Amino acid sequence: MNKMTRRSLGVAGFALVLVASTSFAQQQNVRVRGTVEKADGNMITVKSRDGADLTLKLKDDAVVRGIVKASLADVKGGSMVGITSMPQADGSLKAVEVHIFPANQNVNQTHSQWDLMPNTMMTNGQVQTSVAAVDGQVLTVQYKMGDKVDEKKISITPQTVIVSYVPSDKAELKPGVKVFVANAPKAADGTIDVSSISYGKDGMTPPM
Repeated sequence: MNKMTRRSLGVAGFALVLVASTSFAQQQNVRVRGTVEKADGNMITVKSRDGADLTLKLKDDAVVRGIVKASLADVKGGSMVGITSMPQADGSLKAVEVHIFPANQNVNQTHSQWDLMPNTMMTNGQVQTSVAAVDGQVLTVQYKMGDKVDEKKISITPQTVIVSYVPSDKAELKPGVKVFVANAPKAADGTIDVSSISYGKDGMTPPM
């Protein structure tokens, strides 16, 4: 291989790295909470909770789920749940909302900060036990992050909102419907590429 060929390949390789780096820099993952203003095929215009106008581009095979009210009786041992909680002064966690994941959904297990409200946490994991407490129940939720398995005890009170999911389709994403997208890439042109979206049935606001 002569010097000119090696130099050309080196320049081409650098260009590919530069393009990939630029594309990565231009793309960020975002979370969407808002209300549908317009639906045109796979393009959904949403007014976010902070007043921004967002354009969602749904994939042809995007998963659409309706969010419906549930109760603590629907939270069984072995259920996969996501719980938004508020740390208390004594170090305990009090649940703001519980969403019961569909049985076949692949769940990213975690315990990390959440942005529903200031200082909230999100715990995604499997329910191990439910024990009666003075003001409701205490759920023990186990989660695995890498090779580490941990658990949190989270208090469920009468004020905790509990929801589950039902299968649905894009036709339900009508103006006025409130939607939630957990994690989707935002392109350089501002559109958000959505592969999974949830919406509140019967006027419900997704509590997560």
